[in-house]
Amino acid sequence: MKKLSLIILLLGTTLAAAAQTKNTVTRSSVTYQIKNMGFTTDGKFGPVEATILFDKAHLATSSIDALVAVKTLDSDNEGRDEHLRKPDFFDVDHYPNMTMKSVSLKPKGGNNFTGDFDLTIKGKTKRITVPFTYVVKGNTATFAGTFKINRLDFGVGDTSVVLSNEVTVFLNVEVSI
Repeated sequence: MKKLSLIILLLGTTLAAAAQTKNTVTRSSVTYQIKNMGFTTDGKFGPVEATILFDKAHLATSSIDALVAVKTLDSDNEGRDEHLRKPDFFDVDHYPNMTMKSVSLKPKGGNNFTGDFDLTIKGKTKRITVPFTYVVKGNTATFAGTFKINRLDFGVGDTSVVLSNEVTVFLNVEVSI
C-alpha cells in the first residue's frame, strides 16, 4: 500500500511539473519612482530576461526567475545615470545584474496573486512580497506588480536628507503562452 501511495504521489508530482509551460518574455518594463529633493523622480531598466514556469492551477510547482542588467538604467539624465552606475550606488562593474527568484506563489482570488521573492541587488539578497496580477489575452499573458524597497537595504547610496530611502518599483512582463 505504501508503494502504491508513493507511486501515485510521484506520478502526480510529475504530471504537475509537466503541466508547467516555459513562457517566453515578449515585452517587459521595470520602472521606478523615488523622491529626490521633494520631487518624484522616475526611471527604467530593461529588458527583463526570465524563466517563467507559471500555471495558476499548480502554483506549488510554478516558478519565476528573472534578471535585468543594471547598466540599462535610464533616468532620462545621462549624467545621473553614469553617477548611479558607479560603486557608491549600483556598482555596475561588480554587480551587473539585479535578480528576482520566486520562493512561493499564492492565489488571492481572480487574477490576483502574491509572491515571495528573493531580490538580489548589489550582492545583497532580501525576501520581498510582491502582489501581482496575471491576465491572459489570446496567446499572451501579462504579469504586473508593484512593490517598495528600501535602497539602503541593498547598499545603494548612503543616507541622504534629499534622497528618499524608499523606492517604488513597477513590473510589467508580457509572455507568450
